[in-house]
Amino acid sequence: MSHFQNKVVVITGGSDGIGKALVDLFLQEGARVATCGRNYDKLYQLQSTYPGKPLVIHTADVSKEQDCQQFIQTVIKAFGTIDILINNAGVSMRSEVKEVELDTIRKVMDINFWGTVYCTKFALPWILANKGTIVGVSSIAGFRGLPGRSGYSASKFAVNGWLEALRTELLESGTNVMWVCPGFTTSNIRNAALNKKGEAQGESPMDEGKMMSAAECAQHIAKAIEKRKRTLVLTFTGKRTVFMNKFFPALTDKLVRKFFFKNGELVK
Repeated sequence: MSHFQNKVVVITGGSDGIGKALVDLFLQEGARVATCGRNYDKLYQLQSTYPGKPLVIHTADVSKEQDCQQFIQTVIKAFGTIDILINNAGVSMRSEVKEVELDTIRKVMDINFWGTVYCTKFALPWILANKGTIVGVSSIAGFRGLPGRSGYSASKFAVNGWLEALRTELLESGTNVMWVCPGFTTSNIRNAALNKKGEAQGESPMDEGKMMSAAECAQHIAKAIEKRKRTLVLTFTGKRTVFMNKFFPALTDKLVRKFFFKNGELVK
């Protein structure tokens, strides 16, 4: 029997990328799954691929406190409890600080950081009662600030710090708190990244073919949840970046600059 059989797994941002891969995986593992997103059509299409499966969908913008509260209430009404919460919903950005509008950074923080805070806070009573797991899908940008992604980096540093504080508070409760840093993974987050005006960029120069697939990333996350890990850093590039930044920060500044700038221009 699967470790996740009949567990109630809540995943934010489940209509695309890593979130959708997590929904697929946990349903296959026999879990009861609930997910939210802003696009009802994508959520409905997802639900339609699993007729008869215990999948609850809910339209919500995680940057809004009331939406998050209603989402968790919908989950409790449908399943009665929550065992695992995966805070996956997120957005990135592509703009240098000198050009970006402040509202763009604020929007990134509201979705990535406050979305995690809201959903976790509302789901916490049931997760505590079940000695369950809280997961934040963070980023290498939560360990190392990335140029052109200042707001994204700030939001992921905030997520990591907030979850670390929460983990410490709950250390003797039997509840596990974990944050995951996927590294470069095939997902919609680059295409949906906000430009300096806070609008979706719509394209990405990254070679998706050389990245870890969302399905493989989801498998790693599920295994880490089962093993009740503290942190999970994926891909060789991700692990190398975290290591280099910890022990050779000045050198890493130069290497990261070289990676993200070509001919003096930011690669967006």
